[in-house]
Amino acid sequence: MRIIAGQFRSRRLASLKGDEIRPTSDRLRETFFNVLTAGNPAALEGSGWIDLFAGTGAVGIEAVSRGAAMVYFVDSSKDAVELIRRNLHSLGIDRNFQVFQQKAERAILALDRQQLRPDFIFLDPPYALQDAYRTTLEALANSGLSEKALVIAEHERKNDLPEKFGVLQRLRKLEQGDAALSFYRRS
Repeated sequence: MRIIAGQFRSRRLASLKGDEIRPTSDRLRETFFNVLTAGNPAALEGSGWIDLFAGTGAVGIEAVSRGAAMVYFVDSSKDAVELIRRNLHSLGIDRNFQVFQQKAERAILALDRQQLRPDFIFLDPPYALQDAYRTTLEALANSGLSEKALVIAEHERKNDLPEKFGVLQRLRKLEQGDAALSFYRRS
């Protein structure tokens, strides 16, 4: 697993052995960031991110590499949180991030109380935890997200997500291999 572009381009990230973590593939991550930047590499400069179910931290670290001003990494697993910290340290990233070891819904509430208004929220729960999609997307729908915030959920292609979660409306679905990305925004 490697960083695709930006300041840390081609640098490798560590992962955990076994199936506790299923990182977003390099290919899907590259496609995802190409969609967000749409030919403008500076499009993410100064942006704010929440990387939920962060696992290795690859998506949030890719955002930092491409100029994000702040990334909040959230994972409930102690091993994943330690891995995220190791990956950040290995790249020399020592600011513009916070790492939380807690469930996604709880982190959403805590960040919402701080009146944080991220530009992008990425979530990638373990595919087997289908309820995690519903509870997390409902928590985001009930939070104070700005109308410009983009929520992106990675999920199995065969397990499609609903078009709507409260005020969140799906704008686009991108499929690649067995995975899919659903893009939501407040309607």
